[in-house]
Amino acid sequence: MKKMGRAVVYDAPNKPFEIREYPVRDVNPGEVLARITMATICRSDIHSYQGHRPNPCPGILGHEIIGVVEQIGANIDNDMRGDRLTIGDRVTWTEYFHDGASYYRDIHDLPQKSPGLRKYGHDLVAEDPHFLGGFADYCYIMPGTGILKLPDALSDEEATPLNCGVATMISMVEAAQVEMADCVVVQGLGLLGLYGCAIAKARGARQVIGLDGVPARLQMAKSFGADVTLDVTTMDDQQLVERVRSLCSPDGADVAMEVCGLAAVVPTGIHMLRVGGRYVIGGLVNPNDTFELDGNEILRKLITLKGVHNYHPRHLIQALDFVMANRLRFPFKDLVDSRFSLDQLDDAFAQASARNVLRAAIIP
Repeated sequence: MKKMGRAVVYDAPNKPFEIREYPVRDVNPGEVLARITMATICRSDIHSYQGHRPNPCPGILGHEIIGVVEQIGANIDNDMRGDRLTIGDRVTWTEYFHDGASYYRDIHDLPQKSPGLRKYGHDLVAEDPHFLGGFADYCYIMPGTGILKLPDALSDEEATPLNCGVATMISMVEAAQVEMADCVVVQGLGLLGLYGCAIAKARGARQVIGLDGVPARLQMAKSFGADVTLDVTTMDDQQLVERVRSLCSPDGADVAMEVCGLAAVVPTGIHMLRVGGRYVIGGLVNPNDTFELDGNEILRKLITLKGVHNYHPRHLIQALDFVMANRLRFPFKDLVDSRFSLDQLDDAFAQASARNVLRAAIIP
């Protein structure tokens, strides 16, 4: 194969993107080459671009990606489900890869925390194979990546967030042990929060309460399973806690999940919980996201506090199954609400950063 592909390169935080071309080589054993059909801008891409979290430069951002298989290397026969993988298949894949021995994978069933793990959209573009991010024409799917074929019935808009937003929320709801008849609070109604509302409701939560300060998101959450939405800009923390607890009789919420990326909301969320409640942090992806807790409250109330970062490969399969089973119940396609070309990436990031769009799609 002798051809070139375009990549939108991130040279440094807050600098304009540049389109450059790199050679597209034949795949090595264990690799798959995908022609990207859609990638979406995740909030963590914005944090990297703004310099709030470390990311290798120059690189290609973007890890919510789907594509069509163009080449399949030796030793790759099937996807994660065991379905035959062939040229022309539309696929998604885990947002990270790790090839080789892993104590955390083999002993603790935490492959997502394997030392030496690498993530798509978090690699140097100058090094072979160059294409390891979503905002480009191609992406090499590397050894140690979980690959999953996509059903024809699933639109690109429904499919692209699967390998980050949806799989992450599947992992969070699992960590929170959401059960039938639970009262669940979701702090933040961006894409993750909206999926969190839908997943909790589909698992049988009797009351899902969504918290945000953006009117459009509060309204949209009602289409994704939220029974009540509260505008956090209209009350102080104490009033918010009292309001939530009054909605979750007799003694507060069973579960609260943070997906807004604001450390200050964690103590407030914990105050909303009943004795024995569960709290899961999923949005504090930047270093130095600190908060202060009363350890005695955690002790006395038997609170469980967990963090979720990345996800297990099984969560990607569950994410696909959840969306396929509920795509007529919840309007997942509406979450990807704008489209941009590769040469419009600066504008796309500006619109997404300003929250003028919920999920911006980049179409090579």
